[in-house]
Formats: sequence, structure tokens, C-alpha cells
Amino acid sequence: MRVLLVEDEVRMATALVRGLASEGFVVDHVADGTSGLEAARFGGYDIIVLDIMLPGMSGYTIVRTLREEENWVPVLFLTAKNGEYDEADGLDYGADDYLTKPFSFVVLVARLRALLRRDPAPRPPVLEAAGLRLDPATHHVEVDGADVDLSPREFFLLEHLLRAHPAACNKDELLDRIWGETGDTNVVEVYVGYLRRKIGRARIETVRGHGYRLAQ
Repeated sequence: MRVLLVEDEVRMATALVRGLASEGFVVDHVADGTSGLEAARFGGYDIIVLDIMLPGMSGYTIVRTLREEENWVPVLFLTAKNGEYDEADGLDYGADDYLTKPFSFVVLVARLRALLRRDPAPRPPVLEAAGLRLDPATHHVEVDGADVDLSPREFFLLEHLLRAHPAACNKDELLDRIWGETGDTNVVEVYVGYLRRKIGRARIETVRGHGYRLAQ
């Protein structure tokens, strides 16, 4: 499998190229963001290992640009940025996985092989359906082209509905993923009501005995 490694730390890159080669990967290495984007666009790689803090262009910009161009090559961020919001940003921009430095090489290889077993699937950086447009990276939402202000919980609720569309989201699943709770789903029903008032009642359908989905 052909791997593109975009990493500006020379010692780290040298060790990774040697280690991945020993595991049967064919590795090309570039050391800056601009070269990384160019190689990712035209190199025909099976997977990309990408740092975030790069000279010339950040890893965030690279992966977001690839997804905007409908390039779905699997991307694993390998970075020293280890905050939970950093990881969330990386995944929101379109990465498939996120591993922080220092890291286990064994785990890195296992994650690469797991990503390569998947079929590449569209992971658009902006979610759109039913006249709605939501950008997970900037938290910007539009309804029929007009900006709409949502609270954080309303935003994450809409994001889950968009990601699931056209399928329905279970109330218990929404409660667990957005509020980190289990049990009483009344709070989900309350926030669905808030969201309906802002985006239009008809846009969120109730699926009896299950949960909610966006209208077709």
C-alpha cells in the first residue's frame, strides 16, 4: 500500500519511513504543507499520514481542501496537538483518524491497516440536506441561504440529524452522544422543539417509537 507521509520533523519522518517500510508499506515523504497537498492531489496514494503544524500550509487546510475537491483518500492526523478540541477539529475538517505524539508505532500501524480495510466513503466538510447547510468546523448554519444562530446543543443535534440523513436518529442515542446521559429523553424532545422553531417545524419529522429524522 502506498502511503504519503507529510511531516516536517526530520528524525520523526526518517523513523516513520523506515518503520512503515518494514511493515510492507511504500512510503513517500514530503516536509511541508504545500508539497503535501500537491502530492495528495495527484499521487494516487492509498492513505495519508498528516501532521497539523506544517510550514507553508496546515494539515487542517490540506484535508479540508481534499474533501472540498471530493478526494476521499483516508487521512490519519499524527500530531503533537493533543487537546480534545484539537482532535474534534481534525475530525470535523474531514480526517478519518487522529493519533497524538508521542505514540505507539504498533498502534499507528494497526490504525492504518484498519483504515485501509474500509471502503473510501464521502466525508464532505459541509453537510447539506433539506435546505440546510452546516459547517462543523466553523459552526456556521444556513437555512435556505439565510444564517441561523443555534446554541451549542441545538447545533450538535442538527449535526447528528444531518449526518444520519435520510435515516432516523434514536432518542436514546442522541441523549448519550450530545448530553452524555442515559435515561430520560425529555431533554431531547425539548431541544427538538427549540430547533424546529429556528429551522422550520416541517424539517424535522418524528418517527414514532424511535426518534427523529430530517424531511426528505
